[in-house]
Amino acid sequence: MTSETRSIHVRPARPDDAPALCTFLNEIIRIGGTTAHQTPFTPESFVAHYLAGPGFVCCFVAEDEAGEPCAFQALDRWDGIPKDWADIGTFSRPGNKVSGAGTALFRATCDHARSIGLAALNATIRADNAGGLAYYGKMGFVDYKVEKAVPLKDGTPVDRIWKRFLLS
Repeated sequence: MTSETRSIHVRPARPDDAPALCTFLNEIIRIGGTTAHQTPFTPESFVAHYLAGPGFVCCFVAEDEAGEPCAFQALDRWDGIPKDWADIGTFSRPGNKVSGAGTALFRATCDHARSIGLAALNATIRADNAGGLAYYGKMGFVDYKVEKAVPLKDGTPVDRIWKRFLLS
């Protein structure tokens, strides 16, 4: 499945994308404040988490005009959400974002989620991640739960906002 928005090409992620995706995901982790991830990924741990884990549903990559990965979006399932839901995560290359990549990724992700019969998507976002909250709000997610004062590795408490998007 592919999708195009402007000059953005969206395709399923492959294991050979892992080094490039790790580079910008690890930069996001290093910068802090926009992901629940606190431990950097290796290409192998990236593949295990995003492309081959037990809850894996899908992972799409957006490429910029030069054909370089500029963002990715993944779905997985875990016991903390209903069986017909998937959890979504979206990551964009810091400092050199490509306008429209998130919308193009979301279109491909929703198409896939509907094709396999999912009812909804869950996004759990740190309360201090203004960009993530804005993105998921723009995509049509609505708040349904707040998990108060979840401690980071350094002990700092940060609320988690749970948002859902109904696929029907």
